[in-house]
Amino acid sequence: RELFKVCLEYWNVLVRGMYEDSRTSSFNAPSGLLNLGSNAGANGASMSADLRRQMYSGILTGVRYVMISRMARPEEVLIVENDEGEIVREFIKETDTITLYKAERECLIYLTHLDPKDMENIMVEKLNRQMDGSEWSWSNLNKLCWAIGSISGSMSEDQERRVLVIIIKDLLSLCELKRGKDNKAVVASNIMYVVGQYPRFLKAHWKFLKTVANKLFEFMHELHEGVRDMACDTFVTIAQKCRRHFIAHQPGEASPFVDEIIANAESITSDLMPQQVNRFCEAVGYLISAQLNTQTQAMLISGLMKPYNDEWNSLVQKVGENINVLEDLNVVKQLGNILRVNVSACGAVGKGFISQVGNIYIDMLGLYKAVSEIISSCVARDGAIATKYANVRAMRTIKKEALRLVDTYVKHCDGEVAAVNENMVPPLLEAVLADYAQNVPPARDAEVLKTVNTITGALGGLMTDKIPIVFDSLFESTINMINQDFTDYPEHRLAIYQLLQTINQKCFSALLNLPPQQFRFMVMSIMWGFKHTHRDVADVALTITQDMINNFNMCDRSISDAFFKAYFVELLNEIIVVLADNEHKSSFKPQYMVLARMVRLIDSNQITAPLFDASQPENSGLDNGMYVRQSIANLLATAFANLTQRQIEVFVEGLFNYNDDLEKFRNHVRDFLIQTKEFAGDNADLYLDETEHDIEQKKQKEKEMARAIPGMVKPSEMEEDE
Repeated sequence: RELFKVCLEYWNVLVRGMYEDSRTSSFNAPSGLLNLGSNAGANGASMSADLRRQMYSGILTGVRYVMISRMARPEEVLIVENDEGEIVREFIKETDTITLYKAERECLIYLTHLDPKDMENIMVEKLNRQMDGSEWSWSNLNKLCWAIGSISGSMSEDQERRVLVIIIKDLLSLCELKRGKDNKAVVASNIMYVVGQYPRFLKAHWKFLKTVANKLFEFMHELHEGVRDMACDTFVTIAQKCRRHFIAHQPGEASPFVDEIIANAESITSDLMPQQVNRFCEAVGYLISAQLNTQTQAMLISGLMKPYNDEWNSLVQKVGENINVLEDLNVVKQLGNILRVNVSACGAVGKGFISQVGNIYIDMLGLYKAVSEIISSCVARDGAIATKYANVRAMRTIKKEALRLVDTYVKHCDGEVAAVNENMVPPLLEAVLADYAQNVPPARDAEVLKTVNTITGALGGLMTDKIPIVFDSLFESTINMINQDFTDYPEHRLAIYQLLQTINQKCFSALLNLPPQQFRFMVMSIMWGFKHTHRDVADVALTITQDMINNFNMCDRSISDAFFKAYFVELLNEIIVVLADNEHKSSFKPQYMVLARMVRLIDSNQITAPLFDASQPENSGLDNGMYVRQSIANLLATAFANLTQRQIEVFVEGLFNYNDDLEKFRNHVRDFLIQTKEFAGDNADLYLDETEHDIEQKKQKEKEMARAIPGMVKPSEMEEDE
């Protein structure tokens, strides 16, 4: 395999060069027969590229055969042959195989562009040998189909249509011919992979699209679990790319195909596992999202959700009559699964799903409260260990999925924020906030924090009046869970800082009305946040610090003076402490940006109130600039005993000279940190800013180059054109 990789690298360089030569020569080719002067050189280049291609023609045919016969498995394929020769469902992605596939795919695309007819002939010939049995094997069919799928978009539309009609017809025939669970699984997975890679062809040929969809529904009944998984995944892919064709009234059809799918949904999904049903409903949700008529869309949603609503209403009624029904684990799991279906469909449909959310919302919050009370009584009786019980974990799934449904809907509720604020938010906060605050830490769900964060981001200023109760219920209780160390409850840890960041950005005026003790607790918590070595948490806390400083600087001068007098020096000291600590260098960029902003405020005299005690005689004649310089110098002298006073003075002066030029400021701070010798060894994190920028630039350049070559961007990565 290693030797093959080296050869592949060589072939990739060669065919890429030949493709670029042929493209350049075709761009520069003379436009008339008698263009002998200035275009003579271009004409020669064109002939040279053609001659080179002809010279390598036979060799490249051989390379095409080798590439197809050695094709690696794409990540979309879930059916694999294990070491014992059995066909099994794959669970672990092999990064080495995915990397090899990408390199082979690139090579095959260039080879197709260089001679599309030769590529077509080879693929059809190899498929014929599968059909007549002369080369039939799971491995040979897999590799051929993976190669066919990998060159999507690299042929002209006419040629692609001609080739695919042959290939799909033959594969469907092969599926009928082959007997045995494993044979069927292999052929089915290849059909699904190929059709999933060619949405352009499917969109142009409705009958093929409908045949393929019906075949996927057939595969959803296959005995092999991996086939059912792949059928659901492929249906989602096709639904995303071809959604309008399913909701349009096609010629010769009695009604749009989506109506038929919804009418037969129960029989289509009868053999699917709950998570596979979720994928099916997600796919149908994408189809429904293409229906722009609100009334028709609501009818389609109602049709899709009817069996789940009937089951939901029946179970909720039983719970209402006898709360002990929730002691039955199967009932609790059924309720959780129904909520998961709602979440999947809601994410795909978007804001039109409000008709369905409205149907179950009040019952869902009632169920949330009911299971919360049972969980609380279990914990009160048996302690924190109760959170590990199977029935308690299943009940927590109901709570989490209910919150995810609200979270998912609010993310799509453009233009409906007033209705969300009026109808959804008050009963939700009543159900979840007190429950969260009263629960023991292991029974608190991070989804509460995430959902309130999403709502605050969507509603903005409309949430301002609700922030005090949010703070009372969520903030202190969560911070007390995470302030004993830097590792416990990682989900809650990140979520509470993200919530605080959103409140700071969208509802800043609410923070001004917090009681002084609560406000100080918040500032101390932010400082605790940027002391984390976990980069995600530290970066969010540092961003909050910068936003908060900017927000206060724009406030009425009396408010900003009071804040800066109370907290500026303390914040500055803590920023310098983490900046000078080798353990925190991964957050170097937000650290130096906050420091630059704070020094800029002092240097430009935007903070007018004295940050020191002006009544002390020793402070007479002192101003904020001098005081901050002294504070930084004293802190650094204590932290770095190996530095001379002159080195510290030069560094502090540089902070004030460069604070309006972030690049110079960054370089100055970085040079100083390396000079301290505290940062000896690997200092890659101090250059993370430039490294990430270079990586992003490189990715952008590669994307632009890929867009210029037909087929190089995978269909799944193309922007939606539906």
